[in-house]
Amino acid sequence: MQTALIVIPARYGSTRLPGKPLADLVGKPMIQHVYERAMQVPGVAGVVVATDDARVMAAVQQFGGQAMLTSSEHVSGTDRLVEVMAAFPADIYLNVQGDEPLVRPDDLAALLALMQSDATAAVGSLCHAIDADEALNPNAVKVVMGNQGEALYFSRSPIPYPRDAQSARYFKHVGVYAYRAAVLAAYQQMPVPMLEQTESLEQLRLLTAGFSIRMLQVEPTGPGVDTPACLERVRAMMLGLPEVAVNPLAAVRLVISDVDGVLTDGGIYYDATGECLKRFHVRDGLGIRMLEENGVRVALLSGRDSPTLRKRAADLGVSLAAYGVKDKAKACFELMAQAGVTAAQTACLGDDSIDLPAFASCGLSFAVADAPSYVQQRASEVLQTAGGHGAFRELADRILLAQGKAAVFNSADGFMQHIVNVAQ
Repeated sequence: MQTALIVIPARYGSTRLPGKPLADLVGKPMIQHVYERAMQVPGVAGVVVATDDARVMAAVQQFGGQAMLTSSEHVSGTDRLVEVMAAFPADIYLNVQGDEPLVRPDDLAALLALMQSDATAAVGSLCHAIDADEALNPNAVKVVMGNQGEALYFSRSPIPYPRDAQSARYFKHVGVYAYRAAVLAAYQQMPVPMLEQTESLEQLRLLTAGFSIRMLQVEPTGPGVDTPACLERVRAMMLGLPEVAVNPLAAVRLVISDVDGVLTDGGIYYDATGECLKRFHVRDGLGIRMLEENGVRVALLSGRDSPTLRKRAADLGVSLAAYGVKDKAKACFELMAQAGVTAAQTACLGDDSIDLPAFASCGLSFAVADAPSYVQQRASEVLQTAGGHGAFRELADRILLAQGKAAVFNSADGFMQHIVNVAQ
């Protein structure tokens, strides 16, 4: 019998939920729930938590588990797993995510059985059926498979494309992997391909290198934990409480907005002197001020710089801004640091491809109604209003509503409390 080891990568510094492995779930840190479920899988030589933080390691040791401190430079759980190989030799490694406290031991056992019974399976993973609405969510990774269950491709986009909606079937990838040791040994030498960089999906490195990933279909799984809202949902499920929908906008403390195509209609005009003119919408300006007056910071993020943009920001009293930016992801993190908020507390608003890195950096992302379809697919949600026509105001009203402050924009008394600092 081939020896098998379960490894649970657990990175402390999650951008959306810092300290995630130690988040309390009904009296235990989340990592303990994952560990205990992994320990129920028969036929494994052991379970090891691979972490980059001494606090996680101490917590695991405190409940009697086994942990290994690994490099903080790893960019993925698979990279962390490669380091574990040197200290814990085995034939097959099961990679179980540390933010999946509802993972089913039976699913892990079935995946291990597939790998032990079929020597041709180099890598194995799990998937389950989803409906067409969930397939549109870029946070749900989809997989399409061949006749033998081998993965043909993974994507954040809805695949297959629903040209004939009646025949399309969608499968969500569950981030549990089984690797043969030889595959992991080769993984660290593989170059990062364009597909992995574009989709931000590490399994595409294996497909690009020619390795087959055998998919095992299971029943729909419980949700993982990516954000504070996810944590509350899982906690309610564990306690057997009715699920209460938590509006993620309630946690927003910073809104980062693109300018051209979002606060303007996208047109760029020049007067006789060569000065750049832009058309802003007054309702957006009022939305910015109402958010600022109610504890939600607003930052402007633009790939261009001009006196026009700076004058508009000054008129609205916006002190957080980054102009002439090429790397919007880096700029977003810098703006979050200046505002003293986390990614989970940040919403981003954009309209074009240049905004996609910002979408990936923020806990929530919104595309204006007239954004290209491929940009809309990457956003958490698409607004009903086009850029330059009040899209920011739509989002501002929704944030205030979610935070119990709708009176600020829908009642005279509420609005009058902020009239001194009103600007359009």
